[in-house]
Amino acid sequence: MSAFLLQVAPAAVDTATTVATAPVADTSVPVIDLLMRGGLIMIPLVALSILSVYIIIERYFTIRRAAGDPDTFMNGIRSLMVKGDLAGAKLLCAQTASPLARMVEKGLRRIGLPLKEIETSVENVGKIEIARLEKNISILGIIAGIAPMIGFVGTIIGVIKIFYSIAATKEFGIPQVADGLYVKLVTSATGLIVGIIAHVGYHWLSILVERMVFRMENSAIEFMDILQDN
Repeated sequence: MSAFLLQVAPAAVDTATTVATAPVADTSVPVIDLLMRGGLIMIPLVALSILSVYIIIERYFTIRRAAGDPDTFMNGIRSLMVKGDLAGAKLLCAQTASPLARMVEKGLRRIGLPLKEIETSVENVGKIEIARLEKNISILGIIAGIAPMIGFVGTIIGVIKIFYSIAATKEFGIPQVADGLYVKLVTSATGLIVGIIAHVGYHWLSILVERMVFRMENSAIEFMDILQDN
C-alpha cells in the first residue's frame, strides 16, 4: 500500500507543477487597434488632439522666448538713459527680441511729446503684444468644449449600432453588442481625454500670459519713471 502511495505522489506533484506553470493567455489589446474600434468618429478626435498638443507646445515656447530677462533689460535701459545715450537705448531695444523691448522702443521714439502721450503709445503697443501672446490659446478653449461632445456623438452611434444589430439578428448576445460597445466606450473616453488636455493647456497657458502681462506692466511703469527722472 505504501509503495502505491509513493508512486502516486510524484505524479500528483508533477500535475500540480504543470498547472502552476501553465502560461497565462495575453489578453492585452494594442492601443492603435483599440482606437480603430472607435470608427470614423475617431478621425476628428485624433485631429483635435494633434491640434491641441501643437498649440500647447508652440505657445509655450513662444511665451518662454518672449519672457526673456526683463530686469537685466530694464537695468540696461536705465543705465543708458542716465547717460543720455538715447541712440544706445534704441539699439538695445532693436537687439532684444521681446514684447517689452518693442514697448520701450515705441516710448523712446515718442520722447519729446507729453508723458501722457508716450504712456498711451506704450500701452497700445503692449495691448498688441499681449494679443500676439494669446494667439490660438482661445482655440484650446473651443476644443475643450467640443471634444467631449464629439465623443458623446460616438456614444449615440454605438448605441444605435447595438440596437440595429439586435434587430437584424433577432438575438441578444456578445456578438451583437460588442462592436457598438467598442464605439461607445472608445469614443467617449477619447473625447474626454482630448477635452481634458485642451482644458488644462488653455488654463496653463493663460496663467503664463497673465504672468507675462504683469511683468510688462511693471516694466512699463518703471520706464515711465525713468523718463520722469530724466
